[in-house]
Amino acid sequence: MALPMSRQVLKEMAAEYGVCLHPVTLRRTDLHTGQTEVIDLPCGSTRDDKCPPCAKRARRLRQTQIREGWHRTDEPAPAPEPATEAQRELILLRAHLEFARDDAQRAAQFDQVPAIDQAITEVEEAIAAEGLRGQVAPPHDGNEDDNPGGRRKRSTRRRQDAPDLPRKKVEPRTVGKVYTAPDGTQHRPSMWLTLTLDSYGRVLPDGTPVNPDTYDYRRAAWDAVHFARLLDRFWQNLRRCVGWNVQYAGCVEPQRRLAPHAHFAIRGTIPRAVLRQVAAATYHQVWWPAADEPVYSLDRLPVWDGDRAEWVDPDTREPLTTWADALDAIDSNPDAEPAHVVRFGVQVRAEGVTPGTVHAQRTIGYITKYITKSAADCHKTDTDRQRDHLDRLWHQLRVTPCNDRCANWLLYGIQPKKAHGRLQAGRCKGKVHQRATLGIGGRRILVSRDWSGKTLADHRADARAWVRNLLGVTTGANDADPVDQDDPPAYAWELARPEDADVPPLQHRLLRALSQRAQWKAALLAARDKAAQGAATLTDPDLTGQEGRA
Repeated sequence: MALPMSRQVLKEMAAEYGVCLHPVTLRRTDLHTGQTEVIDLPCGSTRDDKCPPCAKRARRLRQTQIREGWHRTDEPAPAPEPATEAQRELILLRAHLEFARDDAQRAAQFDQVPAIDQAITEVEEAIAAEGLRGQVAPPHDGNEDDNPGGRRKRSTRRRQDAPDLPRKKVEPRTVGKVYTAPDGTQHRPSMWLTLTLDSYGRVLPDGTPVNPDTYDYRRAAWDAVHFARLLDRFWQNLRRCVGWNVQYAGCVEPQRRLAPHAHFAIRGTIPRAVLRQVAAATYHQVWWPAADEPVYSLDRLPVWDGDRAEWVDPDTREPLTTWADALDAIDSNPDAEPAHVVRFGVQVRAEGVTPGTVHAQRTIGYITKYITKSAADCHKTDTDRQRDHLDRLWHQLRVTPCNDRCANWLLYGIQPKKAHGRLQAGRCKGKVHQRATLGIGGRRILVSRDWSGKTLADHRADARAWVRNLLGVTTGANDADPVDQDDPPAYAWELARPEDADVPPLQHRLLRALSQRAQWKAALLAARDKAAQGAATLTDPDLTGQEGRA
């Protein structure tokens, strides 16, 4: 039994060579000849527990993205090109349709509105096809009926318990300051930053609370759910404070105590005192109905009244407070307080990083250390105390509202927005309620818009271009003949099932892919050795002279 299993060795070698272990199998049919071909595509998973090779590839891509944008000396985003005449005409047509829709509503000609909406949809599709980015206006999705008074406005006055921040006009530049040494050399360092949340109680070195009964799990759950909003507010405040468009790239991950914190690479330098000042002055207020104590329990929940289409108390049959009425009560109360306020903790760590150093490369690895793991798997739970701590936090997250449509509002006597009879309190499908996320429901990798000036697809294309250049390949996908959109398709694609007769066993496909990867790796290593020898020939005068004499 000490002998290794051949299939396990195959999987280990496939992972070593970067072969996807769970490929997506497609069948391509040539519509002219009828010939079919089974093609495996990488699953593209970013989770190490699902497909380690694909997750490792995604991690390297993120590291490349951080590296290329961190120490840039030029602006990554060029100014947009001026709009063409055709694009301007489409925008004008969209304006005419918006005017016609408003005119029809004012004249109570509601039968004309659907046709105008259809025309608006077609024009916006034409605008996107013409090459304009983004939406020219938000869609007309019928949400006007949910809030007849329009968007609710909150006071922008800062809280009295938060320190004030200087506010400067934000310059469009994104690169940092240049420093000149006494010998005249210039360098442009950057930084990396760690932001953490506040304390919820004393914890032991293993991350578990000293006293679980006094540990504030409710505040920990609410802070985790709204941590992303707090980070957005921090970058907004920081840019206004320093007066230039600060760029960042980083990752959100849990600490050992299971509270989220974030590591960021920052282009340019900012005084540590300013970073601490901005972190201390940053907060996010959650203007939701009060949800301090549940009105109902998971064993005794409100019931759905199908005749009235609303949730009612199980005993009195009185309807629960609607979402709109609950917000109206907050708006009408001049002394109303937010349901929750999220703040950073006192631990703000910032360090300077010089480009091209070992420290810079290690920091990139540190920032991306856990991006291939789920939040709950970042730290091992080996003891009963750690498992109990995780369970208590998860049970609190299960009953914490995640948005205005969350079913958990029923526990607090509130009908969520657009309530329906399928809601189940404690079983909301939002990501923040999952045990694997620990309340981090949004994106864990956060990259500012003008970081590297490239998308992930652009970075992949750069990697392919580097390989083609090294191998001496002069043609690529961009050199293919253009396809006329009016021509009928040449191929038909469909998902192939493992039990289909023309689909070989997974082990056969892994063996073929392993062989192909091994050949690719050998060719790449040979090309790199050849390129290194050529570079040595050009730079070594002894080799150059010997070649000349030969």
